[in-house]
Amino acid sequence: MATIRLGDAAPDFTADSSMGMINLYDYLGDGWGILFSHPADFTPVCTTELGTAAKFKAEFDKRNVKMLALSVDGVASHGEWIKDINETQHTTVNFPIIADENKKVSTLYDMIHPNANDSLTVRSVYIIGPDKTVKLIITYPASTGRNFHELLRVIDSLQLTAYHKVATPANWENGDRVVISPSINTEDAKKIFTKGVEEIKPYLRMTPQPNI
Repeated sequence: MATIRLGDAAPDFTADSSMGMINLYDYLGDGWGILFSHPADFTPVCTTELGTAAKFKAEFDKRNVKMLALSVDGVASHGEWIKDINETQHTTVNFPIIADENKKVSTLYDMIHPNANDSLTVRSVYIIGPDKTVKLIITYPASTGRNFHELLRVIDSLQLTAYHKVATPANWENGDRVVISPSINTEDAKKIFTKGVEEIKPYLRMTPQPNI
C-alpha cells in the first residue's frame, strides 16, 4: 500500500458510483477536487456528513471544487443509504459516492489504517489541485465527523496561496490579513502588495488579502 504525501500525483482511477462510472481525472477536468472516504454505508456519523456535504455543494461549486465521496459498499447499498440521508438530513445528495467494494481506491489512497480498523476506511480527506497533485490531506478517526467549514477555509487558503506569494496565519478566515512570503524582501513586497505592508519583524510581514 503506497503512502500519499503532499505534492504527490493523485492516483487516477475509474470506478462505479451512485451516479455511474467515473474516471477521477475526467471528472475533475481542469478544476479542483475533494475526495473524502466513509467507513461504511448506513453509519450514523457518515449520514450526517454526507447530508452536510450536500448542503455545502454550492460553496464548493463557487470555488470550482468537485466533490467525490467513497464508501466500501456497493452501488445498490449506496442508493438505499442516499434515501436515508435525504430523509434524515433534509437535503438531496447531489454528488457521486464511489462504490469501492474491492477496496481498490481505498488502497490507492491509503485510506485503510489497520491499527484503527483492518477492513473499514478512516475518514480521509484529499484536496486535489488542477495539476492533479495532492494539496492537502486530513485524516480523522472513524468516530469523529468532519468540519465542513474548516474544509472550505483550507480550500480558500490553498487557492489564495497558489496564485499569490502569501501564506495564511493561524485561524485565518477569508478576508483576513495574510503573511507575505519570506522569499520576497520588504522593498519588493511594497511594490507587489500595494494595499500596504506592515513589517512586524523582518521575517513577519502582513498585508491585506490581495485577491479581494
